[in-house]
Amino acid sequence: MSSDTAFGDAAVRAEEGALETRGIEPVPENERHGHPMQLFWVWFAANISILGLPLGATLVTVQKLAFWQAAIVAVAGAVGSFAIVGAVSVAGRRGGAPGLTLSRAVFGVRGNAGPTVVSLVSRLGWETVNTTTAAFALLSLFAILFGADSDAKAQPVLTIVCIVVFVAFTVLVSGLGHRVLVAVQRWATWVFGALNVVVAVPLVMSVDWTAVGSATAAPAGAMIAGIGTIAAGTGIGWANASADMSRYQSPAARAGSLVASAAAGAGIPLVLLISLGSLLSAGDPTLAEAGDPVAAIRGLLPSWMAVPYLIAAFGGLLLSNHLSVYSAGLTTLTLGVRIKRVYAVVVDVVVTTAGAIYFMLIADGFYGPFIAFISLLAVPITAWVGVFATDMVRRRRYDAAGLMDLGRTGRYWYRGGVRWQALLAWAVAIVVGYQFTTAGTGDDVWFTGLFAASWPGQNGLGWVLTFVVAAGLYAAFGGLRKVDR
Repeated sequence: MSSDTAFGDAAVRAEEGALETRGIEPVPENERHGHPMQLFWVWFAANISILGLPLGATLVTVQKLAFWQAAIVAVAGAVGSFAIVGAVSVAGRRGGAPGLTLSRAVFGVRGNAGPTVVSLVSRLGWETVNTTTAAFALLSLFAILFGADSDAKAQPVLTIVCIVVFVAFTVLVSGLGHRVLVAVQRWATWVFGALNVVVAVPLVMSVDWTAVGSATAAPAGAMIAGIGTIAAGTGIGWANASADMSRYQSPAARAGSLVASAAAGAGIPLVLLISLGSLLSAGDPTLAEAGDPVAAIRGLLPSWMAVPYLIAAFGGLLLSNHLSVYSAGLTTLTLGVRIKRVYAVVVDVVVTTAGAIYFMLIADGFYGPFIAFISLLAVPITAWVGVFATDMVRRRRYDAAGLMDLGRTGRYWYRGGVRWQALLAWAVAIVVGYQFTTAGTGDDVWFTGLFAASWPGQNGLGWVLTFVVAAGLYAAFGGLRKVDR
């Protein structure tokens, strides 16, 4: 029998001590003591980073929305997409395992490789974005405190030091695991949340209220497109990681509470930050066009506010990265890499360190690749959500031994290690979704689908069609048949 037991000692309780020794093996029910309020703080902390500001800026500069429209879009896109995250996290409570490990029951132990690779690329991409932005913040902080040059390319050694410092802080928490991560996310939320409020006050004072009030409302289609952009840039990117944190939730935790904890926990900071970004861009579009969003926002602040702002920016991005790196480590193990979870974390941050070095020292832009990245990955992730969520409708339990058994006699071997109904539905949905997708903005377009100029394509609904096709095909192929495990 082939299994993943090498990933960690299942006999050692994950809640003992600071270091989580468990890998991807399911958490026994008698060791699950979490409650939904823990997840509220986890999702809140992961979404108080300044990346919400440029997302809000694009609603005004690209979608041409008025502020009141952007605020509505922020609520619908952020809260709605994280409600999906909360719904998927219910599977973690049921099975006690990470999301992509539970996905083996849906796609088969071999068929699950495709969704797992996509998930890992997504996590590594977001970590690169976080690391790059945080290093820009730290570089600016060094420029203020020590008189260094804040131009990354002019200071390659200092730039690499900034990247390494951020990565080291990330590994310190993500490497230790679940218990430490939950505690840090909760208490750090108060510290960096308060700093963000302090910084937001002068930013609001810098808003061109005349431009905000005189803005012309955009068509309803632009709002729909904006919701798609926000959903793709916020909750959709986290959906396949949601069960990674909820696997320690008590079996008695209510599904509705898990949904509410994610929707409210992430929605509150995201709506405020996205709305603020749209306010700032109403009179000044430079935020959406900035190669260094940290410097662009700093330029809107009085000089005395620079240090608190940069600390808040660094801390917010660090809290987001903690969760992302923790999830990426679990996803790496699900691929079959036979190392301990803490070492998987180290491998992942090595990749993101290289990516950050590229964006800061070699590439000419940052924002364009960021938007293209979230547009491209939103499609396969949404396809996975469509299939996985449909399977959840009838599946109430997962076979713990079967999830870890990769052999031919395993419960989730199916036919050749693949559950073809799920894999085909996922693949077809991706092909369809990409035909309605444009990845990139302005002159920096990476990919344009055959039907990108259609109404759904122009209004950013490619990911919605992806979900519908994935869920519909999987249901048609028998995905709604009742299963016990």
